[in-house]
Amino acid sequence: MSTQAERSYRWLFWLLALVGLTVDQASKYGVFAWLYDGGRPNSRAVIPGAFWLDVQYTAERDAGGGLLGTLRTVGDHELPKVNKGALWGLGAGMNTFFAVISLGAAVAIVLWSCRPRAAREGFLCVSLGLILAGTLGNFYDRIVFGGVRDFLHWNYLFDFPVFNFADCCLVIGAGLLLLQAFYGQPDAEPRPVPQSDAATEHVAEMSQ
Repeated sequence: MSTQAERSYRWLFWLLALVGLTVDQASKYGVFAWLYDGGRPNSRAVIPGAFWLDVQYTAERDAGGGLLGTLRTVGDHELPKVNKGALWGLGAGMNTFFAVISLGAAVAIVLWSCRPRAAREGFLCVSLGLILAGTLGNFYDRIVFGGVRDFLHWNYLFDFPVFNFADCCLVIGAGLLLLQAFYGQPDAEPRPVPQSDAATEHVAEMSQ
């Protein structure tokens, strides 16, 4: 077996999943705490006229009791406004449904990455790692906050729905996965030589 066939990129899959999840949650907690202004909507321009950090809060306050309450009140006791649906607010109010879908997707991705052939494809491991990071980042929000915390707002040429770093990981990972599907050249599996062909080749070599 060649060295290339034995090489595993599973470590890269887990590294990207962990780093992506950490960046997503750190950015959400950090930005919502940094821009907190007594519960009023607040915004900070990153690229003036094009890209902002936007945060909104609800009038609901959490006492911080229990594990989930503690996680919800890391920045402040006033809860952030969340998206209970998908992109563009589709499926609003279906947070539980999307949480179940996210959990199922995460399990499927982990199982996919455990396949020996998948572990040998670095490009595929990068794609799956980013998708898992985004899936887990938003899954955490749906379980803890009852919806997804969004704060990245692009409004140049078109007004794009507010999103977060988990969404970025999902989009980039899915895009790379499509490139892998259309242009990737998976390693060819070694084909066993039929016994009759092997015997014929041996006779030919002996006759030379």
